[in-house]
Amino acid sequence: MKYYTITVNGNTYEVAVEEKTGVTSAAPVQVSAPSPANAAPAPQAPVQKAAPAPKAAAGAEGNIKVSAPMPGKILSIKAQIGQTVKRGDVILILEAMKMENEIVAPQDGTVASINVNAGQSVEAGDLLATLK
Repeated sequence: MKYYTITVNGNTYEVAVEEKTGVTSAAPVQVSAPSPANAAPAPQAPVQKAAPAPKAAAGAEGNIKVSAPMPGKILSIKAQIGQTVKRGDVILILEAMKMENEIVAPQDGTVASINVNAGQSVEAGDLLATLK
C-alpha cells in the first residue's frame, strides 16, 4: 500500500493506493471527490431568454465603460439611466459561480447606458454599462 497526500481546489485528501502484483492489464479507475452526507443535487433553474437591453438615446453613451470582470448572469440592475453615481456605488449584481458580485461605478458620474438586462448571461469583458 502506498500513501499519498493530494490537494484539489485547496482541499487536502489523504489517499491510499493498493499495488496489485501479477495483473497483466489494468482496468480503468474512477476517482470522485467526497461529497457531503445527505447532500441533494441543486435544482436547475429553467433557462429564460432575456429581452433586449434598454438603449440610451443616440449619442448619449458615456465614455466611461463598465465591463464584466468574469462570465456570469446578471441578477439585478441597481442603477437607472440618468442616475448620478459616486465611485463605489453598485450599478448591478453579477452572479458568477453561485456568488453574487457587486459591479460598482469606477468613478463619479451619471449612468449614460445600461447594456444588459436581468437574467442575461455575459462573458468576461462584455460591456455592462457606461457612465459620463
